[in-house]
Amino acid sequence: MSLLQEEREIILSNENVDAFDFDEVEDFVKGANENLFISHHFATRDKMLVQPRGGFPTYAKQFALYEFFVDANVDVLPLTIDSNTRLNDYATAKKMLRLSEENEIDMLNGYPLVNHGYRTTRKMMTHFNHPVSLRHGTPDARLLIEMAIASGIFEIEGGPITYLLPYSKNFPLDKAFLYWKYVERVCANYSALNKPINRESFGPLTATLVPPSITIVIQLLEMLLSLEEGVKSFSVSFSQQGSMTQDIVTGTVIRKLAHHYARAIGCEDAAIHLVYHQWMGAFPMNKDSADQLINMSTVIASMVGADKIITKTREEASGIPTKEANALTVANTQYTLRILSGLPCIVDAEEEDMLTAEVHAIMEAVFNDPAYTLWRKVFNSIKNGVIDVPFSPHIINHNEMITIRDAEKNIRIIERGNVPIPDRCYAFAKAKCDLNKDTTSIINDIIHDIGIMQ
Repeated sequence: MSLLQEEREIILSNENVDAFDFDEVEDFVKGANENLFISHHFATRDKMLVQPRGGFPTYAKQFALYEFFVDANVDVLPLTIDSNTRLNDYATAKKMLRLSEENEIDMLNGYPLVNHGYRTTRKMMTHFNHPVSLRHGTPDARLLIEMAIASGIFEIEGGPITYLLPYSKNFPLDKAFLYWKYVERVCANYSALNKPINRESFGPLTATLVPPSITIVIQLLEMLLSLEEGVKSFSVSFSQQGSMTQDIVTGTVIRKLAHHYARAIGCEDAAIHLVYHQWMGAFPMNKDSADQLINMSTVIASMVGADKIITKTREEASGIPTKEANALTVANTQYTLRILSGLPCIVDAEEEDMLTAEVHAIMEAVFNDPAYTLWRKVFNSIKNGVIDVPFSPHIINHNEMITIRDAEKNIRIIERGNVPIPDRCYAFAKAKCDLNKDTTSIINDIIHDIGIMQ
């Protein structure tokens, strides 16, 4: 028995899991319909795939949500996991699920997959026969992804950096890297049985003035950590940043460099996809304004040439969106994509050059770390501030980088901390900003920039 299989049996002996039948699950994955694999849809699609968000605690409500989505012509179904499960607190999730079922009140903010079990959840997944994406935010997702794949969910979002630095204060980053290595290996093993399991990194990070170079570096590193374990289908992603030009440049650079670095490690046979998130920052309370923001995001996604768009709703600022609001966004986004044609090709060679240089410089610094493995190089780079995510709550993150928007709403780095931004790029960014103001005025500008879409 391999060391991985020994670890899997330990993980799946959890008291909250019904007996896990490895042979039965393997047979299920081997015979699963190709429509359940988003990697199949990426390979055969003729349009951008549309994926909403959404998760309810009870089976009945999740099933009803999917019915609404399918009627709205969804391409990819989401399964958003509750926060107790994200924290591996399956006992509390079980209690809250029972209360939700008994009282018909949602006591969880998502679907407790581990407690429902894969046998029950698989009935729902195979009934709708759409690709499903697991959205969760879990630093230790080992048990969760086992249950997800056994249920027929063949896209797993997240990673050791993107699901830790934006969400956690003190979960050990080194453990997260090792736990996600397990995830990558399990996904790679199952991928050999049928179509590839797709892994998707979470590009929005803190969704708060994160400069494109940091977003792209983290996407590339999570991609490389996944590909080196044998994953053959991977999605890099980023979210709307506030400037159409900067979004288009980001899309161009991330796609180009993803293929560049995949080739550099001999993984040019891996399929790399690009995912665009509609605005992830503070949403306007006015629902008509929210609709306009969503439509603009869809237009930009088309100009970026994204393979998939992840939608928001007009109720984003007021609470957990209803199934009706979620379905409306899907229908509207599909309509907007259908009528878009003749979009101009926007190229900004100078911005592309600057962004590419920044990414290469940071990546080179990561690779030059003396550690022997890539995950340790990345760990050290975060610990040393070579990678720095603005507004991250995690204790290991330096939070020394300061960013602000210029007059064109591009995110610019005005303090680089320990991040090795080349001098010419740093000077270029600062020259775009009015830094002659006093400190209080600059801080007020940053606060304004955070809520720019409200």
